[in-house]
Amino acid sequence: MKHTLSVLVEDEAGVLTRIAGLFARRGFNIESLAVGPAEQLGISRITMVVPGDDQIIEQLTKQLYKLINVLKVQDITEVPCVERELMLMKVNASSANRSEVLELAQIFRARVVDVAEDSLTLEVVGDPGKMVAIVQVLNKFGLREIARTGKVALTRESGVNTEFLKLLESKVEGLGTRG
Repeated sequence: MKHTLSVLVEDEAGVLTRIAGLFARRGFNIESLAVGPAEQLGISRITMVVPGDDQIIEQLTKQLYKLINVLKVQDITEVPCVERELMLMKVNASSANRSEVLELAQIFRARVVDVAEDSLTLEVVGDPGKMVAIVQVLNKFGLREIARTGKVALTRESGVNTEFLKLLESKVEGLGTRG
């Protein structure tokens, strides 16, 4: 299972290197990594997606707390969160298929950020599932390049789990079509 960890660290040189080294020494892969300033000056938030079971993640959390400069580690996998990722993608788009590429991009609310004679560069923002979906849909045209930021996430203060609401909504819609 993939876990999302939110780690608050002091904004000091070498913190990310020490964290990456900890994972490397234990043979763990970081599938997604995003780092940036947090709400407080001098503090950064690291959001990581790491594969592993609950026991492994618990052990990694304990090891992270042993590192200097690590202030807080939170496994937010099962916590209601807002998750987003940014992706830039360069797609083949000749005059013959450009309108179809644009139509599909619009469905995903992707923005065109560069236009060339035979390609379009799109900016896509959304949850990681959206990124996978648009790649699958546009792959048939030929993807020249993709750059992704990695997932960033914050827990929902409302506590509302939107995944649960989507599931509930689909069940209610299914009941309504039985009439």
